[in-house]
Amino acid sequence: MTSLKGKLALITGASSGIGLACAYRLAAEQCDLVLWARRGDLLADAGRDIGERHRVRVLTDVVDVRDRAAVERAAGARLASGLVPDIVLNNAGLAAGLAKLHEGNPDDWDRMVDTNVKGLLYVTRAFLPAMIKRDSGHVVNLGSLAGHQVYPMGNVYNASKMAVKALTEALSMDLLGTRVRVSSIDPGHVATEFAQVRFAGDTDRAAKVYEGFAPLKPEDVADAVAWVVSRPPNVNILDVVMMSTAQRSVHHVHRSSS
Repeated sequence: MTSLKGKLALITGASSGIGLACAYRLAAEQCDLVLWARRGDLLADAGRDIGERHRVRVLTDVVDVRDRAAVERAAGARLASGLVPDIVLNNAGLAAGLAKLHEGNPDDWDRMVDTNVKGLLYVTRAFLPAMIKRDSGHVVNLGSLAGHQVYPMGNVYNASKMAVKALTEALSMDLLGTRVRVSSIDPGHVATEFAQVRFAGDTDRAAKVYEGFAPLKPEDVADAVAWVVSRPPNVNILDVVMMSTAQRSVHHVHRSSS
């Protein structure tokens, strides 16, 4: 394991769920942090707590990764102050709606593509040249099991996460000859706000997604991220596919009848 002490990690979508769990996990390894999210109040509270608990430097920026100009401004300001991330964790992502394609809402499609694909591109493009110039760093993309296997009515979300898989693999090839590494972490069901967001705040419908089985916890995914970024410099883990033991594919989940 390579020490992460003193490394700088930039995490998008860091105000809740997997992004927040990754922030705590990397801070526990003594990483300094730059945290981005849309919800400034939650982000500020998290940043204060992480900094006090782990005694690391935590900087926060309210950034919507869908807004290319905002990404470029925030990234430019951090780079201008000498903050080149050692780790860029493209975590911001969402699912919106669950419908057959011919019945889908194009506004939902835009939210997913703009966040899951274009947001990842904007953030990576903003920071990667400085990482290449320094000849070190690690880009970690939060993908999904849905980027490997499709499921009914998941059409555009599936497509967005398959794009993440393709971009991860293509970026890895683009960086051949540098010491910048690229990885993707692709979980199945994780107990976060994901389902509530997908179903527009319908908590009853969201709860049924995880009914009768124990999904992954955000901390499980954070552990995988910490493991990937702490491999020796000569090791690059391209892709990690992970599920709870109660899930074996997007189609196969063992639910208790009790």
